[in-house]
Amino acid sequence: MTVGQAVERVDGHAKVTGGARYAADRTLPGMLYCYLVMGTIARGRVTAVDTTAARAVPGVVEVFTHENAPRLTSDQHFVPLQGTQIHYNGQVVAITVATTLEQAQEAAELVRVTYAAETPKAVIADALAEVYLPANQEVIVGDPAAGLAAAEVTVKQTYSSPPHHHNPIEPHGTVAQWDGDRLTVHETSQGVVNAQRTFATAFGIPQTNVRVLAPYLGGGFGGKSPVWPHSLLNAAIARQLGRPAKMVLARSQMYSIVSHRAEFSQEVTLGAKRDGTLTALVHVSTQQLSRTSENMYSHSISSRMLYACPNIHTRQQGVRLDVATSRFMRSPQMASHFGLETALDELSYQLGIDPVELRRRNYTDANPVTGERFSSKFLLDCYKLGADAFGWSRRNPKPGSTRDGREFVGWGMATEAHDHNANLSSAMVRMAADGTVLTQTATQDIGTGTYTVFTQVVADALGVPLNQVKVELADTNFPPAALSAGSGTIASVTGAVNAAALAVRTAVVQLAVSNPASPLHGLPADQIITQHGYLFSPDRSRRESYRAVMARHGAPVENTSSMTNTRGYSTGAVFVEVRVDPRYGRVRVTRGVGAYDAGRVMNRQTARSQVIGGFTWGIGNALMEHTVLDRRTARVLNPNLSTYLIAVNADVPDIQAIFVDKPDPVSTALGARGFGETPITGVPAAIGNAIYHATGRRIRDLPITQDKLM
Repeated sequence: MTVGQAVERVDGHAKVTGGARYAADRTLPGMLYCYLVMGTIARGRVTAVDTTAARAVPGVVEVFTHENAPRLTSDQHFVPLQGTQIHYNGQVVAITVATTLEQAQEAAELVRVTYAAETPKAVIADALAEVYLPANQEVIVGDPAAGLAAAEVTVKQTYSSPPHHHNPIEPHGTVAQWDGDRLTVHETSQGVVNAQRTFATAFGIPQTNVRVLAPYLGGGFGGKSPVWPHSLLNAAIARQLGRPAKMVLARSQMYSIVSHRAEFSQEVTLGAKRDGTLTALVHVSTQQLSRTSENMYSHSISSRMLYACPNIHTRQQGVRLDVATSRFMRSPQMASHFGLETALDELSYQLGIDPVELRRRNYTDANPVTGERFSSKFLLDCYKLGADAFGWSRRNPKPGSTRDGREFVGWGMATEAHDHNANLSSAMVRMAADGTVLTQTATQDIGTGTYTVFTQVVADALGVPLNQVKVELADTNFPPAALSAGSGTIASVTGAVNAAALAVRTAVVQLAVSNPASPLHGLPADQIITQHGYLFSPDRSRRESYRAVMARHGAPVENTSSMTNTRGYSTGAVFVEVRVDPRYGRVRVTRGVGAYDAGRVMNRQTARSQVIGGFTWGIGNALMEHTVLDRRTARVLNPNLSTYLIAVNADVPDIQAIFVDKPDPVSTALGARGFGETPITGVPAAIGNAIYHATGRRIRDLPITQDKLM
């Protein structure tokens, strides 16, 4: 069995040798290049666009503005170039089209746009009077006011986090080609089936007339889940001009054209008895929204499901600002989780109860809002395994009590938790006449190891070597499958892949036992053992290879299966050590341990990679990531990787990943749960808690930078 082992990525060779082709790698005969012209105001309207100089550039085929752009609608987003109104800084105001990228870029520099500008509002603090409660964004259980009145100790604090941008290593790109009324799109997409539907809706054609492909993706982090308007416009331009068209965003354009994590403010109020038992939990969050979309996250889930509490109130407010629309990003619950887990740490100090022990005392096996019991939950195991591995029992709880030379040393921890999607998905498995196996499903591998895990699942189900299995993904010509977001790929699609492989195994075994030419003829089919590419009798005295059975059969054996799963939660406990140099306020994360309950671990190597990635993004969120907006113009001031700082190798210490590895009994994904986003959720709070333990300074505003510490 390979499932559960640390199997190396099967797509690694193609990636390091250049064999993996990404969307922007596609070049088609006669292809045109499109380049975006970005608006320079955040609120107002376009009064004039002068394209004369741009059109004079050699190789320019067309320049599109609001006056001549194709008319489009989207089922997901505001589409620019459909009118004169400007809703955010960096909105597309023109598109140049040329026979080379360089020509299109030169032309874009020459487009002149005149505006009637209005004063924008860029941050929550500028629009507090406009905060409102969208529909279905408030949950009240019990009597929170009475719970707070009965509390012997309370904590009430406000925590904030700035906008963040996804910054995948691969920029967004799209290549579109029409053949009559049939459209083929090579897209940087986390969900080709959803993209197929969006393109079909936009152009008023049957969904079957659209093919979307995204076999390789250089990271997504949620930002490549929807189809963004630039892709629709690129396809519309290709149709209007009758030639294939390519558009690849510049890094700076990704700070306004596509999504980001919203700015958040979290007011958390906790009430507790002296023994640490929670009597009330009130979590009021305020999220930055755009003028064109009310895209609210369900980001207070942790406050509603993680701890036992009889009186809970969550309220998710919004405020419309002159910014681009935010979307899900790298564990959408991170911001609210930072508030909850920091407040619990503050409560632990007020009570004089160890932070781990406080969480143990409020552990629950059931959702406190719905009363529904979790199918399995081993969070208590995570606390123990993580604390033991970290050496938590040696911690002196007094802030500032531990030093190493000039540096203050702090230890902090937090619970981690994230829900996962589970959507109906299908997969096809086909064994060819030579015994090789092909698996196809229209889900994606966004860099998380899906190719490898599905190869393992099929190989184990059939009993064949890994190198006998080929997996193909992210093509809408394949059986439809889940969006790769919300930690849902493995949870959603594994069951269908496994079922299809088992059906093929059953069919091939039947071919063997029913054929007098087979050495296995006449044996009970349910007693046949399959292993190493062979079919064995129960006592292993007789055998026949898959290859021999299939050669005799002379035709492929194929099955397509569909399956769904239940949504669920994966949990964990994260422990970090930080060192703070008081001379400069410099913070280094020097050690990390994470213990996780994610059901059955499908591949220990890719699971550990998710933990390392989660720690990396968590360190970035805690200490450096910040999309800086000019409050006067609502313009992003740091739209590049030199000033938008993310964690790199030098910032990330050795990370120890521990897995409980107990299958979830109700999961159709061989007992696995979705896990990808869980390792991010608690890291910023754990770092902030460790900084408080090191210095006695409680920073409630992310990122925790030197100026705030000093």
